[in-house]
Amino acid sequence: MEFNVKSGSPEKQRTACLIIGVSQPRKLSRAGKLIDRVSDGFLSTLIRRGDMDGKPGQTLLLHHVPGTLADRILLVGCGKDKDMNEASYLKIQDSLSTALDNIGAMEAYSYLTDIMIKGRDIHWKIRQTVIQMEKNRYHFDQLKSDKKEPPKGLRKLVMNVPSRRELSTGENAILQGNAISSGINLAKDLGNLPGNICTPTYLAEQAIRLDKTFPAVVTEVLEEEDMLKLGMGSLLSVSAGSRQPAKLIAIEYHGGDDEKPITLVGKGVTFDSGGISIKPGASMDEMKYDMCGAASVLGTLTAIAEMQLPINVVGIIPATENLPDGMATKPGDIVTSMSGQTIEILNTDAEGRLILCDALTYADKFDPDVVIDIATLTGACIIALGRTPSAVLGNHSPLVNDLISSGKKVEDKVWELPLWDEYQDLLKSNFADIANIGGRDAGTITAACFLSRFTKKYKWAHLDIAGTAWITGDKKGATGRPVSLLTQYVLDRLES
Repeated sequence: MEFNVKSGSPEKQRTACLIIGVSQPRKLSRAGKLIDRVSDGFLSTLIRRGDMDGKPGQTLLLHHVPGTLADRILLVGCGKDKDMNEASYLKIQDSLSTALDNIGAMEAYSYLTDIMIKGRDIHWKIRQTVIQMEKNRYHFDQLKSDKKEPPKGLRKLVMNVPSRRELSTGENAILQGNAISSGINLAKDLGNLPGNICTPTYLAEQAIRLDKTFPAVVTEVLEEEDMLKLGMGSLLSVSAGSRQPAKLIAIEYHGGDDEKPITLVGKGVTFDSGGISIKPGASMDEMKYDMCGAASVLGTLTAIAEMQLPINVVGIIPATENLPDGMATKPGDIVTSMSGQTIEILNTDAEGRLILCDALTYADKFDPDVVIDIATLTGACIIALGRTPSAVLGNHSPLVNDLISSGKKVEDKVWELPLWDEYQDLLKSNFADIANIGGRDAGTITAACFLSRFTKKYKWAHLDIAGTAWITGDKKGATGRPVSLLTQYVLDRLES
């Protein structure tokens, strides 16, 4: 879909569809008042008689409004001005997208960017409109034999800016929105692919494709023999039962000078059966989504590279399957991690932390400024927080707070859980330095406690996205989260 920005008075716009906001109770926006004036009260008459009261999600399509050059005018309900916030703005764009698909217009001009949101400027509104529109148009039919033709709906959306001075701001917002949408869509595609296609080797190929596409990206893929030489016994213990070789993927984006990089570590279990501690059969197909942390790293690096941001970022992806086999790791086995710490594996279904701990040790090689790991790590996270926010824990409060702040800006929310020393006792082992599980209590926290043993050399935060990486049920599919959050964090770092 094509996006543009323009500055002008609504009655002078020659367009297939002019989009005007109406708030409650029956209150025309600034653009609506201008249209009402040139149409001798056409809009206010409709509103007075109750055709449109401005409720959120309400739309009313009008044809050939007097005094205007537009073929149609679409009135969109915006709710009460005092209730307007980031979430309600995105819901308005969502209802707009649905309405535009059904009116037959190929292009439209929107004045919804006039909506006032406390603390959010025209750049934010335009960028988030682009992301929301692209989100609503995403569909995954790559593996269907009967591919449907895309609907002949809207192809171009022009968004209004207050004056010509804001045109460059709007164009930059569109660039960012398109880049972030590309990253989100890549993360969704990778998540939605089945495990027999999206293997560790396939993830490595996607990383190599980034290398070939963007001059600022350099990718290195370590094979199992390389990991063995590095002493990554923990990671390799997870791949032991799979015929698919594990990969450790390192992607470096060099956009800045010599400053230390932001380092993102994404869990890449391309299918998780639980191993010997096998999962129940119901919904096990959704364990193809256990690589969504890796997908979010690839998506974020794609967005950063498309925007050509002047910053250094490293992405590290430990990729493997977790399957039962005669060679698979058994409960009670003890392995040695790259850090030298020994781990008693009491449950082979707690495998994400086993691959992440070696990747987090490897991350120190890049002398990182901060390290953020992203993982569909614990079902306990869904019990604790549901499917609205991701969980965040870490050893550096300013980093955690920055992630919370960035998430609020893009409606990709996170909630902090405690990482207190008292929880570390739950990981005691009689036979090794540490156990890989801590029992039923505080499962998300003890998983992060485990990872914290391997992150003492740098500032670190952990995002548990088990409840947010995909939607289950009739609308099953990857969400692309937290690409928006991670990209916003990088953008915020550039502004700080």
